[in-house]
Amino acid sequence: MSGSKHTLHTPTWVGDFKNFIMRGNVIDLAVGVVIGAAFTAIVNSAVKDLITPLIGLVTGGVDFSNLFVTLKGPHLATLAESQKAGAVTLNVGIFLNAVIQFLIIAFFIFWVIRLIGKLHRKEEVVEAPPAPTKEEVLLTEIRDLLASKQS
Repeated sequence: MSGSKHTLHTPTWVGDFKNFIMRGNVIDLAVGVVIGAAFTAIVNSAVKDLITPLIGLVTGGVDFSNLFVTLKGPHLATLAESQKAGAVTLNVGIFLNAVIQFLIIAFFIFWVIRLIGKLHRKEEVVEAPPAPTKEEVLLTEIRDLLASKQS
């Protein structure tokens, strides 16, 4: 045996991958995805459990889910019955429900973002400008002295 040490050679792509993963924007993106998933649950609950029941109360419980057009096959009383009987349907009501839910979610997110923006602006307004440094005070005094001697 010779006295040379045997070292393992790490492929260059491993280092490149490590550098890629440890970039700040990749970590920020991963955190954003996790927080986004949690926020989605909150928004969905707010829409489903708070806002939609209020809209149902105001509109008299109107549900568009059974609004459909039969393209082929028997036209029965409900969408589920028509589809069970093998009818081909154009599900206008389900689409309208999805659009309404999207608008509710967009409206809810708009107000949440607006509230966060107002809270953030209040924090910025509270901060006072930093006091002048000793050098700035001294330079101001020198400027004022020079100005008074010239006049």
